[in-house]
Amino acid sequence: MDLAKAYAMRAQTEATERRQAEAEAAEQARLRKEKKRKVEELLKGKALNLADADHVRHFPYGEKIRRVHVDAAQLARINAGELGVVQQGGRYLVVEKAVIDALREIAPEFIALLVDPNAPNESDDGVPDDLMW
Repeated sequence: MDLAKAYAMRAQTEATERRQAEAEAAEQARLRKEKKRKVEELLKGKALNLADADHVRHFPYGEKIRRVHVDAAQLARINAGELGVVQQGGRYLVVEKAVIDALREIAPEFIALLVDPNAPNESDDGVPDDLMW
């Protein structure tokens, strides 16, 4: 085999691999868009965020502490596990637990906060939660 044929075969193989990688990336992008569209459809009109909310509920999400503004009733329902928080388009939306259960089947990575009231308390270190420094 001469050198020209070897280079031609190598170029053809690299071009084929490149086309396959581009097709795979395009398919992944299509799947992400479809998932995002389904999430938007599911959450449309179901956000319970209030403009005049006076309490802040902090929660860890994406290795950072995030916050969502809620009223006292929503705060109690979030802490009881009846409501949850979903991340969509850079915003955090307060939604019913049924919406989160439906979202768990489509895209669980969008669920930012859902308190499990039956989970054991991991931070039972003897310090009261309402202690102010």
